Amino acid sequence: MKRQHVTVVIPALNEEDSLPLVLAAIPSEIVDEVIVVDNGSTDKTAEVARLGGARVVREDERGYGAACLAGLAAIERTDVVVFLDGDFADDPGELGRVVAPILDGEADMVIGSRVLGAREPGALLPHARFGNWLAVSLIRLFWGQRFTDLGPFRAVRSSSLEGLNMRDRSFGWTVEMQIEAARQGLRCREVPVSYRRRVGVSKISGTVRGTVMAGSIILWTVFKKLCQGRPNRPHHAEEVGA
Repeated sequence: MKRQHVTVVIPALNEEDSLPLVLAAIPSEIVDEVIVVDNGSTDKTAEVARLGGARVVREDERGYGAACLAGLAAIERTDVVVFLDGDFADDPGELGRVVAPILDGEADMVIGSRVLGAREPGALLPHARFGNWLAVSLIRLFWGQRFTDLGPFRAVRSSSLEGLNMRDRSFGWTVEMQIEAARQGLRCREVPVSYRRRVGVSKISGTVRGTVMAGSIILWTVFKKLCQGRPNRPHHAEEVGA
C-alpha cells in the first residue's frame, strides 16, 4: 500500500517559547511536512519555526480560521492534514493515534478529544469546558452528530476537507468543520488525547472574557449553519480506543 502524505498545519501567535517543543515532538516517521502560520507575531515565532524545520507562512489578518486557511492555501499536495496548536498543550507525540483511523481507511475526520483523554489539573478551565459542552450538545441536537469536544488537535482527509468549503476566519473554525462534516455525512471518529497547561499565557481560554468572546463566535457560527439546514440522518463520532 502506498504511504500517505501527511501535512501538519500549526497556527501560531507569539509562540516562540512553546513552538520549539511542539516541533521537536512531532513524529517525523509519520509527518512529511510542517507548516507554521505566523498570525502576526511580534516575537521570534517565525525564526524558531524555521530553525525547527517548518515552512513558515505569514498571515497578518488575526484569526484562528484565517491562519488555518492560510496554511491550507500553502499546501501543494497532501493526503491528510493535521491541525495542531503551537502552545504545547496537546502532545504532538500522540499524532499517530489521531491520524491512524484515516490512514487505515476507517475515517475521514478524527478529533482528538481532550474530554475523553487525561487532563492536567487546570488545563481546561470550567468556563471553557462549559462552552465546549454547550457547542457539542447543539451539534448533536440539530445535526444528530455526537462529539465530546471541539479540540483543535484533529486530522482530516485532504479530499474530504476540500469538500467542506471552510470559510470561518475566526474562532468558529473548529465548530464549522464539525458541523459541515455532519451535514455531508463524513465518517467521524474521536480518539482520546492528553491535555496539559499551555506554555506561556493563553490568548483566549485563560480568561473569562476571552472565553466568552470565543464562545459567542462559536455559538453564532452554530446558528448560521442551522439556517443552512440539517442532515437527513443522524451520525455519531465513534471513539477509538485509548
